[in-house]
Amino acid sequence: MTIRRSDDPLDTYLLRVFVLLIGERSVSRTALKLNQSQPAISAALKRLREILGDPLLVREKGGMVPTERALALVSHAKGALAEIDRMVDGPESFEPVSTRHEFRIGSPDYLAPVFVAGVAERFRREAPNARLTLHSLGPNFDFERSLAEGDLDVVIGNWPEPPHRMHLSMLLEDEIVCLVAATHPFARKGMSADDYARAVHVVPMPYSISQRGVIDSVLASMRIHREERVVVQSFTAAPYLLQGTDLVFTTTRHFARFYADLLALAIVPSPIAFPPMRFYQLWHERNHQSPGHRWLRRLLSDCGRRIVTAPTQAG
Repeated sequence: MTIRRSDDPLDTYLLRVFVLLIGERSVSRTALKLNQSQPAISAALKRLREILGDPLLVREKGGMVPTERALALVSHAKGALAEIDRMVDGPESFEPVSTRHEFRIGSPDYLAPVFVAGVAERFRREAPNARLTLHSLGPNFDFERSLAEGDLDVVIGNWPEPPHRMHLSMLLEDEIVCLVAATHPFARKGMSADDYARAVHVVPMPYSISQRGVIDSVLASMRIHREERVVVQSFTAAPYLLQGTDLVFTTTRHFARFYADLLALAIVPSPIAFPPMRFYQLWHERNHQSPGHRWLRRLLSDCGRRIVTAPTQAG
């Protein structure tokens, strides 16, 4: 593929504009992210169209959409930028305290808030000039492709069977418990397996369309059917629905502990023998040797170990 002519050089700036434009599908959002004016990004888009001989973005009813050629070129552009960044940021040049790099982490919203807060605190302390972006994962989000194309640096998840095509390491293990209203009878007397099966539950929408979650997998293997009466899109919304109801929410202890301290809720030991919930960080080979990426992975691992070793109040 040739995307450069002697009279129309495709420089690094235009490559970055191109990648952001195709991802954002908006001149205004691209301008905001690059701290540029909209006319400057519009001029860059015009230049890109001339060089590549394609409109790249076309207006449809719902907004701007990329052309087929733009989608075919964007992975090449990302790869070229990654190679340029590796050339500029040599193996000895990375210093957390001075870097202005953007680190992008994909994670579900059921991570323990204390872990996420610890990551943010450590990141700000060690890399005050860098940028941290936390991307929410959903059932339709192709995180493996995002890692391969460099849109994300690390993905955190709790797959029962982690993908084999990526590098991974375990961040932490957490006990599975039940969270109920402080006025719930289970908060006083505890819960049996029969109680659990007869109870009404609040559950999140599936996080992955390709894999069943740990809790659902265990319940299915034990042939336990729970009454899922309330389904929420956001995991963090579930605790707020428990107050004053008979609902039960099955989650991890550190997640439950945060909301039990915040709201009128109680933690009840799970009567079902769930295995510990294991959270992993996953990354692509393209970043495996990157000094900045190694620093980020160490930071996440250290924050995970801090959660595991910190004293936990009894629920």
